[in-house]
This record gives sequence, C-alpha cells and structure tokens, in this order.
Amino acid sequence: MATPQLLNDIISVLLLLAPSAALLSLVIAGVNLRREGTMTFAIGGGFTKWMFWAVVFLTLQPLLSWFTSFGVPVPLPSGGIATGWLANLQADVAQFVTNFVVQRLVPTLAAFFVLRAILDAASGQHPLPSILAAMFLLGTQTTYNLLQSYNTGTQYATVDILDSLWNHLVGTIMPIAAVLALVGAILNFATRKPFLRLVGVALALLTVSAIWKLLISMM
Repeated sequence: MATPQLLNDIISVLLLLAPSAALLSLVIAGVNLRREGTMTFAIGGGFTKWMFWAVVFLTLQPLLSWFTSFGVPVPLPSGGIATGWLANLQADVAQFVTNFVVQRLVPTLAAFFVLRAILDAASGQHPLPSILAAMFLLGTQTTYNLLQSYNTGTQYATVDILDSLWNHLVGTIMPIAAVLALVGAILNFATRKPFLRLVGVALALLTVSAIWKLLISMM
C-alpha cells in the first residue's frame, strides 16, 4: 500500500523544519548559558542539552538511516511538498525563525544581557557571564554555519559534529581562554590578590588535549 501523499508531505515539512529547530536550540542554549553561570555550566545541564539537540536536528536524516541498517525500512519522501498549504506553512515557519527570531529577537536578547552585565558589575558581581552569553547569542548564525560545515551527511554525522566541536574547543577556544586566565593572573598579582589558581587554569587549558590523551593511554 502506497503512503498517502498528505503523510509524505507532513514528513517532508518536519524534515525541512529541522534546520530551523536547530537554530532555535542554539538560541535557547545561549539563554541557558547565562542561567548556568557561563564558566561553571554543568555537563548535562541546559546549555549542553540544547547544543546536543541542535546537532541532532542538523543530522536528523543521517540518524534515520540507522533504522534501515537495523532492518526497519524508513522510506523518506523525495521531491517537494505537493500540498500547497503545507508548503506555505513550512516556508512561513522557516522565514519566521530566520527573519524574526535570529535576525531581530536574538540581538535584542543579547542587548539585554549586556545591560545585565552592567547591573551585575554595579551590584558587585562579575559581568563576564552575561557578556559571554550575549556574544554567544550574537554568534548564533555563525555557530549554526560552523555546525553545518562539520556535517558529513553519513550515519556518523552526529558524532562527527561533536568530535569536530571538541577539536574546535581545544584548538581555538581554550588557548584564548588560557590567555584571558593569564591576564587575570597578572592583574591579581598586581593588586596583590591570589593568582596561582589562574596560572594553573591557564596551563590546564593549554594542555587539556595532552591530559585527555594521557587518560586514554592509561585505560
């Protein structure tokens, strides 16, 4: 029995809206980054959870191919959406996410986080968590493009993106964080505050890849 055209169109709409869902997941991840304190976010918390879902949405079709390898056929519809109102719905939702949420709402949220950073500083708290959350939100589209560039389109696309994100974190972000930690250590030394902890953090950030390889070799 052939699959009804309406059902095929609904499946096509859901698959075509997966990239929009990934963008929304990145936005929610940025908000959770500030809620969790930015520099002390929990593994398995809101930020990592929504980052993972962004990767899943981007690699939804390759993930579905696993069912075929398990002996469960998953016939994905090919071609466009034949039902007119469903095609319009998909186009409208995708345009809403891109033009309204990402291009207009996200910069406004980032601006509020900058204001929150000023208020944090005024109340004696550290403004850096709010500033980093604002920077992450402003880079939502760039982060999305980065994830897309890591998408291999194979059955292992999800873990390929996660592995590439780890390499990007270790090779690009952590050296920058190490420099910032050293700057903080110098400032603390100049103001006669404890600074050795920041020096240790900088060294750990620069050698995290070596520490990971050491743990692997010890297993």
